[in-house]
Amino acid sequence: MPKNNKIKSILIIGSGPIIIGQACEFDYAGSQAIRSLKEEGIEVTLINSNPATIMTDPSLADNVYLLPLTTKSIIKILEIHPEIDAVLPTMGGQTALNLCIEAQDKGIWDDFNITIIGVDINAINITEDREQFRQLMIKIGIGQAPSTTANSFLKGKEIAQEYGFPLVIRPSFTLGGFGASIVYKKEDFDELLSRGLEASPIHEVIIDKALLGWKEFELELLRDKNDNVVIICTIENMDPMGIHTGDSITVAPAMTLSDTTYQRMRDMAILMMRSIGNFAGGCNVQFAVSPDEKEDIIAIEINPRVSRSSALASKATGYPIAKIAAKLALGYHLDELNNQITKTTSALFEPTLDYVIVKIPRWNFDKFEGADRTLGLQMKSVGEVMGIGRSFQEALHKATQSLEIKRNGLGADGKGEKDYDTIIEKLTFASWDRVFVIYDAIQIGIPLSRIHEITKIDMWFLKQYEQLLALENEISTHKLGTLSYELLLEAKQKGFADRQIAHMLGCWESEVYAKRQELEINRVYKLVDTCAAEFNAQTPYYYSTFENKMITSKGSYADNESVVTDKKKIVVLGSGPNRIGQGIEFDYCCVHGVLAAKECGYETIMINCNPETVSTDFDTADKLYFEPVFWEHIYDIIQHEKPEGVIVQLGGQTALKLAEKLDKWGVKIIGTSFEALDLAEDRRRFSELLEELKIPFPQYGTATTADEASAIADSLDFPILVRPSYVLGGQGMKIVINKEELEKHVVDLLRKIPNNVLLLDHYLDGAIEAEADAICDGKDVYIIGIMEHIEPCGVHSGDSNATLPPFNLGEFVMQQIKDHTKKIALALKTVGLINIQFAIKDDIVYIIEANPRASRTVPFISKAYQEPYVNYATKVMLGVNKVKDFKFNPKLEGFAIKQPVFSFNKFPNVDKKLGPEMKSTGESILFIDSLKDDQFYELYSRRKMYLNK
Repeated sequence: MPKNNKIKSILIIGSGPIIIGQACEFDYAGSQAIRSLKEEGIEVTLINSNPATIMTDPSLADNVYLLPLTTKSIIKILEIHPEIDAVLPTMGGQTALNLCIEAQDKGIWDDFNITIIGVDINAINITEDREQFRQLMIKIGIGQAPSTTANSFLKGKEIAQEYGFPLVIRPSFTLGGFGASIVYKKEDFDELLSRGLEASPIHEVIIDKALLGWKEFELELLRDKNDNVVIICTIENMDPMGIHTGDSITVAPAMTLSDTTYQRMRDMAILMMRSIGNFAGGCNVQFAVSPDEKEDIIAIEINPRVSRSSALASKATGYPIAKIAAKLALGYHLDELNNQITKTTSALFEPTLDYVIVKIPRWNFDKFEGADRTLGLQMKSVGEVMGIGRSFQEALHKATQSLEIKRNGLGADGKGEKDYDTIIEKLTFASWDRVFVIYDAIQIGIPLSRIHEITKIDMWFLKQYEQLLALENEISTHKLGTLSYELLLEAKQKGFADRQIAHMLGCWESEVYAKRQELEINRVYKLVDTCAAEFNAQTPYYYSTFENKMITSKGSYADNESVVTDKKKIVVLGSGPNRIGQGIEFDYCCVHGVLAAKECGYETIMINCNPETVSTDFDTADKLYFEPVFWEHIYDIIQHEKPEGVIVQLGGQTALKLAEKLDKWGVKIIGTSFEALDLAEDRRRFSELLEELKIPFPQYGTATTADEASAIADSLDFPILVRPSYVLGGQGMKIVINKEELEKHVVDLLRKIPNNVLLLDHYLDGAIEAEADAICDGKDVYIIGIMEHIEPCGVHSGDSNATLPPFNLGEFVMQQIKDHTKKIALALKTVGLINIQFAIKDDIVYIIEANPRASRTVPFISKAYQEPYVNYATKVMLGVNKVKDFKFNPKLEGFAIKQPVFSFNKFPNVDKKLGPEMKSTGESILFIDSLKDDQFYELYSRRKMYLNK
């Protein structure tokens, strides 16, 4: 059955700001869906309040409404667009589904004659209401953990008395495990039950007997109107039941599942999907499997929508789930659609993987002082990375190298934990760094049986770790000169980085690299092709590995599937995993950088390891290398591709940190030079430049020890702002008010970031904070936007409500901001983007810092003014255009406010006060006509409420 030709115009509901539990995987899904529908000639209208995403870019949907996600906004859009026929709510996570249900309950869809496509509301109600779901599973014969629903405190207490402990509390209608918990002992039950009931919008929880130690699996399915179903991917959680899947280390395909159990699980998933309603689209099903020979299966939940795992499954297999799901929502059948990778086979097929992927979450506990760092049923991670390898061991190493937490992989970097009691505690109470601690445990001699007994992680995974350690121990008995070809090749095939091998051998990383070159042990690149090379893939999406050489009549070689063209090429370095301070806005910048370089005639090459993003979509760049943004991987790709240069200023601090090495190894940096980037990052040198330019900045001093800091404090007045160099998101920044606080913070900082140059400057108490973004070509500067923060100076710019244009700065102050911005941009020889932050006190504009790169606010300004600033800046970086070539025409009536969004509800005991270190996970945009608007008045009246040192 072809598509429903009655549908000509569709409304898509986005997911709003990034929060823990609902991140940019929905931006990726929504962006794919918009493109997929537009391919069919359908008019697409989008509502989403998040300015940082590609999804809300005017180049995607026909009509973009950056409005609050409320039914009031929906009615407004439907009144403006009476031509809208249908709404697709499955691409915006729980936020979109909840809004769709609310609009349904209010009769809005009926009032405007709108059809809901891609999902069945009854199906959502069944799957979200824990009790309804349980009853349905029992009816169709699918196993369930013993459980009972409670909608009152008293009922909950009765159930606990019946089941005993441990037990699980799960609220209905929540996302990211919000409010869920495992209760191990009676004393904790009352508080956790209350929290669960409060978290549920319908004041309902289901209390389960805890299946501790059971293994957890997920299946990603797609289904069409003709009831064809394909299983896109099986995902195994390395962690057993009890840790939220968003916080679990996951592996695809499943490693420890017997074929007979897998077939039973498939049948159950298909039966479940068919039993909850007649809808076409994506679906995610989670199961628990008993860890004994019986392998009993229990269904945990089913999500009849694109989920967090859908993005992972799409990147793991190369099968674009959201793109196909959008077409299925129109009525297409799977056999009528093409496989997007091969372009020649049908979408009615199940991908085959001839590689392994490992996903590891990325946490930001350091931003939430006092947070409970143990993992459980409530998701706490803010991002994730994915490694692709020919074995589990290689993929695991690549994933750990992608995390950007100053580790070089598993072990062999001198940073392992050696204390027995600490290791046992971290294994007993699942810690965020358990992926490393397992290795440490084996290294200090704790038997695998004991580790299994504590963690319940399958012995297969633990034996993989044990083999890695055995190899490390063997290599450590050698010196570089005695290391054999076979042993070095095995280490590389198992994912060990050159710098880890150097650590084992007691030599330099560059010496290991030279030895590899000498022995011709080089990376080869393989296609992610969805069908294990059974058919030719048309899409260049690659991962690296090491292969034994094939010997033929023409000589010996390793098969490299990445064919290098003779076109001029540009590499764009991605921003790695999302974290607080570096989120989706940098992915937005990378995507626009890639598209602009394409327009300029370059072959574009993207390097990134974040499975949630649009930059790692297989058809964003001409070539995608899904690899760690880690020196060794990047340099090998550059050696292979030989690009004209590398763009580092779009990928946040991740890409910027690699600029020094690129420069040292003779790789051209496109745009602003490394020297200028380094000058801006080095707090001392930058302050000296400001002195030369006669631009005011707070009194300061620099220190590398606690003694130096104490001496500087004598010449500065407290309060003092302490700032490390080379950090993003205000990491480690703090306002201190006496010498005792100063010493404690400096000692702590230098322990966490050794050899750092700290800047101590006098904190301008009560100052107004503002910032400017500009594009510079080395001669001319165009200021794209000046924003005034509603909160006072001292709250990190990422946590402040930023108003565009400023609402309270006089002409004299504005002129100083413009003059300083132009002077600094030119003095730094900026080519591309620059962001400068200011403190204003007594009508004098002081410089806080300058960042000659894409900033967090560039997407916000681009959306507010409806101008493609990253596109322009990239063309300036490439030397194709000068600033004067562009006709700037910003359009904004009234004001736009960038509003931070926090995820404090995941950390109930954390201090919610704000300070110089960023804590927000996302942002929304608010448009107001005038300063008399009630929302502005409310924000302004609360501006000092949360200020913390």
